[in-house]
Amino acid sequence: MAAFDLEEQEQLSQIKGWWEQYGKLVTGAAVAAALVSVGWQGWNWHQGKQTAEAAALYAVVQQAAASKNAQQAKETAGLLIEGYGGTVYADLGALLAAKIQIDAGDSKNARAQLGWAAENARDPLLKDLARLRLAALLLDEKSYDEALARLQATPDDSLVARFADLRGDVLFAQGKTDEARKAYQVAVDDLTKTSRAEAVALREIVQAKLDVIGGGQ
Repeated sequence: MAAFDLEEQEQLSQIKGWWEQYGKLVTGAAVAAALVSVGWQGWNWHQGKQTAEAAALYAVVQQAAASKNAQQAKETAGLLIEGYGGTVYADLGALLAAKIQIDAGDSKNARAQLGWAAENARDPLLKDLARLRLAALLLDEKSYDEALARLQATPDDSLVARFADLRGDVLFAQGKTDEARKAYQVAVDDLTKTSRAEAVALREIVQAKLDVIGGGQ
């Protein structure tokens, strides 16, 4: 029994010495780990709260679209952009609000919404879609150089034909027939790769443009 007590005392002494040397480090690491865990949970909670609030605001934009309430759509999309710009709901809200503004004849506010989405949208595809719609709006306003600038960067593969088609429209409006023909041909070639009904319909439209300017095949 005495031998056991002696052995136990030696072990306790070793543990005590080790603790005196490393105890603060271990405690600090444990506290740090706990803080990281709490911080991560807090961040997840915050993100979830942000997403839920943004989704609720986007639902209001959708309701405004259904009732053709351009003012409510504009104001709510503004709240989305200001407070929840890092969520995809802000991207969607800006695009939808812009459509409502265009339908209401308010191109100025539509341009602002699309401009924000074209620069800041979190989803790359939605950013490209905003660039495309903004370029179409600029074409209608005869701001040809600005429209071409929005179409310059390579878009998502699913939008290549639509970008090329619109670029052809802008170039044709500028009187640059040869360049327009090349753009239309890019669109036709891309649309030939798929047999989807919408792609076939668009291809026929672009091909008709080519025929008109003397580039039909």
